[in-house]
Amino acid sequence: MGQAFLDNSLWRNIYCVLAGDSASCTARDYSSGLLPGGMEWLAFLLTAAVIIGLVVNGVLGGVIVLIWGERRLFGRFQSRTGPNRWGPFGMLTSVADAIKTMFKEDLVPAEADRILFNLAPVMIAAPALIVFSVIPFGVGTYVADLNVGVLFIMAVTSLTTLSVLTAAWSSANRIAILSALRSVALLISYEIPMALALVGVVMLAGSMSLGDIIAAQGIPYILVQPLGFFVFFLAALAEMARAPFDLTEAESELAAGYLNDYASMKFGLFFLAEFMAEISTAAIVATLFLGGWKGFDPIPSHFWFGAKVIAVLFVIIWFRMTLPRLRIDQVLKFAWKGLFELTMINIVVTAILIAIWPQPTTAQLWAMAAINWPVAIISIYIVSKLLGTSPYEQTQPDPNSPIYPVGSESIPASSVLGAASISSVGAQSARSEGGD
Repeated sequence: MGQAFLDNSLWRNIYCVLAGDSASCTARDYSSGLLPGGMEWLAFLLTAAVIIGLVVNGVLGGVIVLIWGERRLFGRFQSRTGPNRWGPFGMLTSVADAIKTMFKEDLVPAEADRILFNLAPVMIAAPALIVFSVIPFGVGTYVADLNVGVLFIMAVTSLTTLSVLTAAWSSANRIAILSALRSVALLISYEIPMALALVGVVMLAGSMSLGDIIAAQGIPYILVQPLGFFVFFLAALAEMARAPFDLTEAESELAAGYLNDYASMKFGLFFLAEFMAEISTAAIVATLFLGGWKGFDPIPSHFWFGAKVIAVLFVIIWFRMTLPRLRIDQVLKFAWKGLFELTMINIVVTAILIAIWPQPTTAQLWAMAAINWPVAIISIYIVSKLLGTSPYEQTQPDPNSPIYPVGSESIPASSVLGAASISSVGAQSARSEGGD
């Protein structure tokens, strides 16, 4: 077992219980293990299986809680009750939904490409789970600490674009394909500003490792990089297809969108992937901009990380309940003429500050924050003015158009005579039909 694995408390506490006789575990005061000597390879495989099971089941359990919590918040935002039938406070509603979805009939269109049709739900759910493999959940608690963790996250999440296109194309449905093309345009447009928004974070930390980024945050980077956080958060909402960017499933126009022909657990996987992406996005934001698991003693680091994730999830739900859906032209214009320019401003300003303070201390980070906040506010204001709706020309009434009365005015005699003549014509036609 390498040193990097033993520094990970998750790996160490499971592996050394199984293979405590190994030299690396003995050096860390583990006297004996459950497996005999020479079985370290089996201990490694069992440790990997246990950790993968813990992470996957933890995320799935978090999805069930998130669905319930989101519905309860919807009820509060909209002055409704929310789910309250299944279990106390409706806590078993998500479980009931999962069971119902499992037993629905699984239909496949006759002209569909069955291999791709069945593969697409797995392709869209897998990246949301893989992201958690590099996120630190607490002090020394992670699956893997890659030195290119930020690049790994961007590469994995970009697979969503391929999954959406595969799901629509394989179903051989025109409506689904139209929705997928619109979705792909949105996803590709927002991947660029989302990646560029993290350049400032990487420059400040001097590393792409998520562990190093957390360690470098003398103060949370949301204070030092407000413009980067603003762009990344909005771009992440678009990548998740959350309101106001939920154009991948415009029910009023394209039914269920690219997953229009999916049913049963295939549809459930798409639904699951959306909520897993929501949790993973909240975890990434908490790690890169909110200091990750950092907090105040004696409260455990895992509690701080969980509290920050919940806070970000609340803001995401708040956005969904507050903002209306945008049109596709507005969404693409916002990405290319708004967020992209803001990322360029953020990168230039951050590069200048890094040139002044190459290895910033906590005091210098506060100085950077004092500079970046006015820059962010001014930049967002200018871009919002440039992207604002152009003023409409004041129209003049047509003098030849008929004048209709409002509720406070009396009905003109001409209108009454007109209505009476229409009624008499209708009565005569009815009598003639009755005579026939």
